[in-house]
Amino acid sequence: FLLFAVLSPSLAINVYTASEVHGTVGSKVTLSCTFWSNEWISDDISVTWHFQPESSRDAISIFHYAKGQAYIDNVGVFKDRIEFIGNPRWKDGSIIVHDLEYTDNGTFTCDVKNPPDIVGKSSQVMLYVFENVPTRYGVVLGAVIGGVLLVVLVVLVIAYLIRYCWLRRQATLQRRLSAMEKGKLRLGKDSSKRGRQPPVLYAMLDHSRFTKSVSEKKSKGGLGESRKDKK
Repeated sequence: FLLFAVLSPSLAINVYTASEVHGTVGSKVTLSCTFWSNEWISDDISVTWHFQPESSRDAISIFHYAKGQAYIDNVGVFKDRIEFIGNPRWKDGSIIVHDLEYTDNGTFTCDVKNPPDIVGKSSQVMLYVFENVPTRYGVVLGAVIGGVLLVVLVVLVIAYLIRYCWLRRQATLQRRLSAMEKGKLRLGKDSSKRGRQPPVLYAMLDHSRFTKSVSEKKSKGGLGESRKDKK
C-alpha cells in the first residue's frame, strides 16, 4: 500500500481542454482535448467524450476510442455530427461537432486512460451556441490592455524624445559657451598685442621725423653751397 501511495502521483494522467467554446447555429466547432502521460502510449489507451445538456443533470457518452478504433454515436442527438480528428499516439483526442443546434449547449467532458497510467482527472469544456457569436469578454479585456500598453509606450517614447532634445540642446549650449570663452581669450590676446603696438608706432614716427629733419638739413646745406658758388 505504501509503495502504491508513493508511485500513484507519478502515474497520474493530465487531461487539458479549453474552459469554453462559442459557436453559431449551423456551424461547427472543434473541441480540443490533449493529455500528458508519464507512460508510453499503450495499445489499451482509451479516449471518451461525454455530453451533459444544459438543462439536464445526466451525461451521455457520444464518442469512445479504444483498441485503435473510434466509436461514434450514430443513434443519439449527435448522429452523423461527430468527427474524430485526434490521434492518441500524439496525445490528442480532439473531436469536431458539426451542424450546431441550440440543444448542443452544455458541458463536454474528455476522459483519457493509458494503462497502467489510469489515475487522473477528466477535463470539461462548456459549449455555447448562439445565433451570432458575441464579443468575448476576454477579447474586450485584451483590447483594453493592449490600448493601455500602447499609450504607455507612446508616453515613454515622447519622454525619451524630450530628454534627447533637452540633452542635445544642453550640449549645443555648452559648445557655444566653450566657443565664446575661446573667443574671449583670443580677444584678450589680441588686445594685449595691440597694447604693445603703440611703442612701435612711436619709434616709427620718431624715425620718420629724424629722416625728415636730415633731409631738410641736406636741402638747406645744398642751397647754401649753391649760393656760395654763385658768389
